[in-house]
Formats: sequence, structure tokens, C-alpha cells
Amino acid sequence: MKNKTNVETCLLRIRGCVCLTAFLILAPTAIAATIDDSAAVPAGTSAPTDPDQLLAPGNWNLHGQFTVVSQFHPDFNSPYQGANSLDPGFAEKETTDLTAFAGIRLWSGAGAYANPEIDQGFGLSDTLGMAGFPSGAAYKVGARNPYFRLPRAFVRQVIGLDGQGSPALLDDGPNQLAGTVPADNLTITVGKFSVVDIFDTNRYANNPRADFLNWSIVNSGAYDYAADAWAFTYGAAVEWTQSWWTLRSGFFALSKVPNGKDIDGTFDQFELDEEVEERHELFGRPGKFKALAFVNRGRMGKYEDALALGRETDSVPSNALVRHYASRPGVAMNIEQELRADLGAFARLSVNEGAQEAFDFTEINKSLAAGLSLRGQRWNRPDDTVGLAAVVNGLSSAARDYFAAGGLGILIGDGRLPDYGYERIMETYYSRKIVERLTISADFQYVLNPAYNRDRGPVSIFALRLHADF
Repeated sequence: MKNKTNVETCLLRIRGCVCLTAFLILAPTAIAATIDDSAAVPAGTSAPTDPDQLLAPGNWNLHGQFTVVSQFHPDFNSPYQGANSLDPGFAEKETTDLTAFAGIRLWSGAGAYANPEIDQGFGLSDTLGMAGFPSGAAYKVGARNPYFRLPRAFVRQVIGLDGQGSPALLDDGPNQLAGTVPADNLTITVGKFSVVDIFDTNRYANNPRADFLNWSIVNSGAYDYAADAWAFTYGAAVEWTQSWWTLRSGFFALSKVPNGKDIDGTFDQFELDEEVEERHELFGRPGKFKALAFVNRGRMGKYEDALALGRETDSVPSNALVRHYASRPGVAMNIEQELRADLGAFARLSVNEGAQEAFDFTEINKSLAAGLSLRGQRWNRPDDTVGLAAVVNGLSSAARDYFAAGGLGILIGDGRLPDYGYERIMETYYSRKIVERLTISADFQYVLNPAYNRDRGPVSIFALRLHADF
């Protein structure tokens, strides 16, 4: 009876969100149309062959989005739990975010962008209990009442290079002004944004507001990218694009302490990123392959040192007591491939150095993810999408020993780890277009060995997601 009441409460919340979203869509859209509709560019418009007819760039734009995710799981097996365990009882949590995307052209090829945002809600178990956390819409910081943030504020400059390719047409969109960009170019982005806005992107698994939800599916699980507790940081990225390839370099500030709310603005603790992207056609279908290398330089704890201190003091090991300036490198590979006009596949493989504690993302030292994304043309729903993916996450031997001794990490720590196993997650979702700019998605995740613990689970996690663009 209790579970039934909880489910009913969850559905009532979703119904309320539908009403609120309808208002949020209609009001801003009507206002925007009254102000100016001349900057709108039809999605998917092809660049004209005559350069004189290329679309004149807009000087500013304003977009928005609203997303609510309600996620819950029933009871699951749990003979014990620790401070960072996923709650074994029925649990339901909700996250809501409302974002504005404002852009203004500064001069030729340059734009400034800001994304003020209002957030509210919590992830399951306050975003704890799984290394591959099940909701990318949930931050590590939660709040019962709505609060304001500015996650992005940056400047982007595109510099054209001599080349033979035709200029590409950019549609008007969030953080993108309509216009043309030289096929061969140098793009520089400086300010506050998310590292994974630029690095480790993937056409089919990249946006928890629209496709998959699991952290280790929408990003490479072992890519410990620089971020505050909301996944944003300060830094700069340079992208050099030629006909079939792009080289990217990034320099970003780490948080002051691992998994902290505050960024080290002195850049004394930092991350370096290098990524190469190759674009190709396979049997006439477009695809991309990306190889990424990164290194974190900061004050971090070594698992072996924490264990040694714990033995000496007869206490639970803690990385916070043994932090020293060190490096933590890693690599990630990422592929996306169109198989048919309506079907695409993707895969990610990532590994990092496992002797040091995780810094800003999550406790994953090795990860392999793969999946499919299918649009609904075959059942006359071309704007619907169904996705299916699986991911396997693992720990280094040093990390296993640390958690077996009762240590706590960013997201995990059951107080013990007597029977280690790979964390294995399967996720599927169906996203259905309700009306223009409004979609609702049903998502299901099945988790074996949450937080690498064979004694706990399996866990079935259900979600409803409502998303609106305007």
C-alpha cells in the first residue's frame, strides 16, 4: 500500500509538471514571436550554393529549456549499507531545471553567451550509491527550494583558415548564432562552461535532457573531467578544424578540493585535454571517431597512502588525510556511426590511472559503453526516439582495497566491499513528441552490482522525463 501511494505521488508530480511546462512553452514563444521572428532559421536548412545568398548572421538570440525528471526504484536486496550507499527502500526523487540561452554577436566571428538557470531537487539517495549514477539531470548538490545559478558565461571566436571546403551554415540555436562558418577554421572558447560541451561529445548519447540519462553512458565513465559539483568550470579550449579532422586542446581549473563546490581560480590545480576527431563515411553513412587524452594535476589522495594511515591509526582510511600534489592521467575513445537514415550506433571506452582518488567526476577507473539510437520513421513517428545501451564500469585494485576497508569516495562507499564485481548497467528509453517543442520520455535502467558490490541489488530504476524547448 505504501509503494502504491509513493507511485501515485510521483505521477501527480509529473502531471503538475505537464501543466507548468505548457505555460512555459506558450508564453515565451508568443513573446519571442512578437519581438522578432526574423532570426529564426529552419532546422536542417542546407547551405546555398551561391555565396552571395548565404544566410546573413543574426546579431543576437534567446532560447530556453525546461526539464523535469522524476526517478524512482522499488525495494532491492541490501544486507548492509554505508554512508554513501544507494537507499535499499522504495525511493523517488525529482529534479527540475529552467535555463535561458542568451547570445550576442560581438564582432565578425565572435559571440558572447550566458546561460542563467534555476534548479531544484535531488538525485536518488542525494546523488550517491552508484559509480555510473542513473540521472545526468541530477547534480551532486540538491535543494528543496529553487535556486539561481550561472553555469555558463563564455566568449567564442571563430577564425577562418584558407581551405577548399564550402562554408557551413549554422542554424540559430542554444549557444549558437545563425550564420556561416568557414569549413576550415580555428575556434577558441574562453570562460565558464562544461568541459564535455566540447570534449567527448557524441551524436547519440550526450544529452540527459533528451537521450540517455546514465552518467557513464552520456559521457566516458573514466573521463575525470574538471568540474565543480554542478559539472562546470573555468577554462579555455582551442579547436582546429580541417576537411575531415579536428584537433582540440583544453586547459581547465579543477575544484579546490576533490568533488568540491568551489573552483580553484588560481589554476594551481588544473586539467589538460587533447582530443583528435576523425570524420568518415562507412558504406556511404557518416561517422566519427574521437581519441582523447587528459591529465589532472592537483592535490589528491593516493589509495595506498590512505590505507597505510588507516592501519597505523586503526581507523577507516580517508583520502582527505593524505592529499598531495600529483598527476592523474587517462584516455578515452568514442565512436558514433550512422547505420541507416534512422538508426545510429555508438561506443565509448575509457581508462584512467587508478592509484589516486577520483577528483571531479566519479569512481570509475575503466568503462566500456555501447548502444543504439532509433528514430521513429518506421512507425510513422519521425520525431520519436528509442535508445538502448549497456555499460560496464570497473575499479582499479587499489580502489577496491580502499572501499573494502570502508573508505568513502565521491559517489560510493558501502562501508565494506567483500565481493567486488563490475558495475553493469542496461538502459533503455523512449522519447515521444507530444506537441512542437515538447517531449516526454520513459526510461528504465537495470543495475547489477551497484557501487561494484555483489551483495547489493539488482536495482530496477524507472524515470519519467518532461522536456520543453522554447
